[in-house]
Amino acid sequence: MCSQAVADPDPDVRRRLAEELGRQRPADPGRRLQALQVALHLLDDPDPMAAEAAAWSVGELAGPDPDHDDDKTDDDRPDDDRPDDDRPNDVTAPAGVTDALSRTATDHPDQLVRESAVAALGAVGDVAGLAAVLTATTDKPAVRRRAVIALASFLGEPGVDEALQRATADRDWQVRQAADMLLDTSD
Repeated sequence: MCSQAVADPDPDVRRRLAEELGRQRPADPGRRLQALQVALHLLDDPDPMAAEAAAWSVGELAGPDPDHDDDKTDDDRPDDDRPDDDRPNDVTAPAGVTDALSRTATDHPDQLVRESAVAALGAVGDVAGLAAVLTATTDKPAVRRRAVIALASFLGEPGVDEALQRATADRDWQVRQAADMLLDTSD
């Protein structure tokens, strides 16, 4: 069924498939990986709305599972006493995810697709995607806003504070506001 929808000539069918992949987020790691592969394939869809939905789904499927963050036992937690903000970013996305999202965030011709890919990079939090997020801070206003918000996943990494400082002088007030809020929380 999924392979038929991926190849359907109607872009609305492919867009809907991409949306459902992210909404469903299978608990089984094997099924989630399959859904992720389909969403990655749809990132290159010729229809911008399908590609935008695919970027969102990739972020949902590859990002941390918010419903299971509390499942960690004391044995699973780092054994140092540093606050979470002082720990290095050690998130690694499944193979190919960060590269595909980074390429989409910087090279896709459609602004909405780039914006969604930047948001997905922030949701995934893999430091390998930071360069694309930093690049996006110089894109169109909506993409810049999303990039500044995505930087929250990378606080403490090289280049982030400088990008946030630049964003405080952005001509878009929402970019400035987001940067100010992140700088206030990182102090």
